[in-house]
Amino acid sequence: MQKSFLLLSVVVICFSSCSARKKTTGSISNRDVKRNNSSIQKANSASIANYKQLTSLDYIDRFKAIAIQEMNQYGIPASITLAQGLFESGAGNSELARFANNHFGIKCTSDWKGKSYYKDDDQVNDCFRVYDNPEDSFRDHSTFLRRKNYAKLFELDKNDYEGWAKGLKAAGYATNPKYPQLLINLIVKYNLDQYDRPEGEAAKIKREDRVLSQINDSIGKPNTDTLTKTKPDDKIYTVKQGDTLYNISKRFGITVDELKALNSIPDNNIHIGQKLVVVK
Repeated sequence: MQKSFLLLSVVVICFSSCSARKKTTGSISNRDVKRNNSSIQKANSASIANYKQLTSLDYIDRFKAIAIQEMNQYGIPASITLAQGLFESGAGNSELARFANNHFGIKCTSDWKGKSYYKDDDQVNDCFRVYDNPEDSFRDHSTFLRRKNYAKLFELDKNDYEGWAKGLKAAGYATNPKYPQLLINLIVKYNLDQYDRPEGEAAKIKREDRVLSQINDSIGKPNTDTLTKTKPDDKIYTVKQGDTLYNISKRFGITVDELKALNSIPDNNIHIGQKLVVVK
């Protein structure tokens, strides 16, 4: 099992360098990165202290129920969710999974209002989302896929893991040409398709209509934070633990200098509870 984990870790490292998920831009000082990440680690100190390395089978047993729940609500095969979680998080043992509860490597985007964790990936000090618990990461993964470029995937049967694996690559989830086969290999190796459930034609049509309507309704509208539902055009933002001027500016699509000018901030210091104007 240890050999399996080491192999999985190598695969995760390979994929991290090939992912096509949205990149962050800009720069943040290493000092601010260290301060921010230390704050995140301190906030999660209890869970970090109780951390025990998981095997792939431990991971599957721990998260199979939530993968099935997400499948029933959104139509994403449970096998695909589990395979991606295994792949991205090194069976829950990666730095992002342990410190940020981020099991799918989802990065900060302009609509993200939560905490951030910085780690080298496509760029130095890329910004990743932080979750209160792993379950939030699984839910955000499902809602992250409710974007226009992934819409066709929801027309597939919810037990069609091969179609989903190939469709994720075609829709731009990853640039690694071997990505579909890597997911399929994990599904076959650990018999993950045992958690997939077929659905009747009527149930499939009802689910498709619900999810595709949600995707269509979101087109042309401001994105919302999938967990807090806070719209990015709100004028006032309250500083939370772990925030920096940089990650706040990226969430609202303005520069650090513009943010400082809007709030008459002479330096880079902000404090928890501070109200900031975030719209020009």
